[in-house]
Amino acid sequence: MTQTILIRARRFAVPVLLSLLAGCVPPAASPVIAPPPVASAPVAVDPSRMESEATIATSIASTPGLGMLAMELRTAELDQLLGGDGPYTLFAPTDAAFAHLAPGIARDLLAPENRSALVALLRYHVVAGTMTTEQLTDRIRAGGGRATLTTLGGQPITATMTGDVITLTSVTGNRSYVEAADVAQVNGVIHVVNGVLVPKLP
Repeated sequence: MTQTILIRARRFAVPVLLSLLAGCVPPAASPVIAPPPVASAPVAVDPSRMESEATIATSIASTPGLGMLAMELRTAELDQLLGGDGPYTLFAPTDAAFAHLAPGIARDLLAPENRSALVALLRYHVVAGTMTTEQLTDRIRAGGGRATLTTLGGQPITATMTGDVITLTSVTGNRSYVEAADVAQVNGVIHVVNGVLVPKLP
């Protein structure tokens, strides 16, 4: 029987749900790709508003442009984790990144019956330890152009370079690009990204 997941009383086959989370149903041969940042385009989130003496959770909650992520972290109770000792590396999708999802999906994930999917999605954006862009770039070079990062959810993210921009590719084939890097926090580091990475959901 095909594995299914409930979203507000609607049932989707998991591959279809993954496509909805990515914002569309792509052709089989074409992974969903978030647009790379444009050099002249403004960054959606101002990292200077994040205090280095704050925790990751505090900075996410208080920074304009990260409101949806903050809400989802609170709902999943992962704000407690990211407010703890750590250290952690968070790849933080902006509100604009969540807006690229299919209409209603980001808020549907806030429903109590979808908590396991929400937790899986959020934990897929967190890596244990502090990983700067310099360290990431070194690992990518050492790996012959790619590095595998193990997330708190246990599923890997593949890091590569697109020019001088770090590109993250999920296990489901969608990509996200680092827009603002190395935002140091008391319990780790935040990298702001322009896409939501989609894992294999429970």
